[in-house]
Amino acid sequence: MLTKDHKLQRVEISQRLLQRCQQGNGDEDTTHIGVGPGGDFHANNNLFVDNLITGDETWVHLHTPETKRDSMTWKHPSSPVTKNFKVQSTLDRLKEAIRRKRPGLLRRGVVFQHDNATPHSANLTQQWLQRYGWEILPHPAHSPDLAPSDFHLFGPLKRHLGGMAFETEDDLISELRNWFDNLDVDFFRVGINSLLSRWQKYIDLHGDYVEK
Repeated sequence: MLTKDHKLQRVEISQRLLQRCQQGNGDEDTTHIGVGPGGDFHANNNLFVDNLITGDETWVHLHTPETKRDSMTWKHPSSPVTKNFKVQSTLDRLKEAIRRKRPGLLRRGVVFQHDNATPHSANLTQQWLQRYGWEILPHPAHSPDLAPSDFHLFGPLKRHLGGMAFETEDDLISELRNWFDNLDVDFFRVGINSLLSRWQKYIDLHGDYVEK
């Protein structure tokens, strides 16, 4: 349940980020904000958007039920929940992947979006991000509908895995890699550009949740 303060924070952050995107990222950055056929915003030649890296985590299982009702039986109430997400080692791997796949981005400066979950806000994680000069994009509390991984990526992934069963973790990992490798770059571009529309919808809805 979103409180009045949560909604206000969602609107204020959305206004700031949308304004920054519309202004671009410096004198040499000419930004064109357009509106697509469905009313969605898109940004061309915008360093703020181009430098944006976003990420999140989700559970995947050796057997993925086809429906949410089936998924209710995945875990026993007494099953332990893993809390050690090893965020720093994940960030190290992410940094190396950026170096390989996005030449020049580390030099220009990463704009990093992640939620405010405890492992992400831990002191050691913040120190890592500060050490490498990554800018942290403000993310309102209780706002999974503002994370591209949540509203654009995980749904198609879970639908793809629905009904599948794997004998080993290696089999599951192999299927995940194949699925990601076969995604077109435009799929990810659409997810990132959708943030602009989401920020505007937050403002229009006075901070209420945006339906997927």
